[in-house]
Amino acid sequence: MSLSHIRPARHTDEAALGALDRDTWSPLHAVQPRPKPPYDPFFDANHRPEDFLVAEDIAEDGEGTITGYIRLIPPTPLACNRHVRQIQGLAVAVNARGGGIARALLRASFDEARRQGAVRMTLRVLGHNTPARTLYESEGFAVEGVLPGEFWLEGRYVDDVMMGRSLTP
Repeated sequence: MSLSHIRPARHTDEAALGALDRDTWSPLHAVQPRPKPPYDPFFDANHRPEDFLVAEDIAEDGEGTITGYIRLIPPTPLACNRHVRQIQGLAVAVNARGGGIARALLRASFDEARRQGAVRMTLRVLGHNTPARTLYESEGFAVEGVLPGEFWLEGRYVDDVMMGRSLTP
């Protein structure tokens, strides 16, 4: 039996997060090619631990296993846009899918965004990623724009769908 919880990422999570990111790569959500060795660091100047929340399963022996992450950042450095947070990455381990981890990460990101003073949340999702779009819609996101055929992926054009939601009651 294990207990799952959401917490801020730590520098020591880098190897586990990098492995999770590579293991969950899919043309369903990725616009970059599949990562190949040597792998870039997971954390860098634009991807800092404080930008991530992680889902962690804690076993009875106290050992933790990261099962998912979400990246939450301001969409621009502009002061006039500081009331918005954007999700720029959400991943759940293949063997942990279907257990509500993505939903828990989303809800935790709403709380974290509010804590940071945000009143609005946005994201971008590929048009063919029906499971993600369904999840986002069930959590209050609505389509706010579509860039038709924005990406050429695996031999076809794929839409870039912009979604958003309010964080106020």
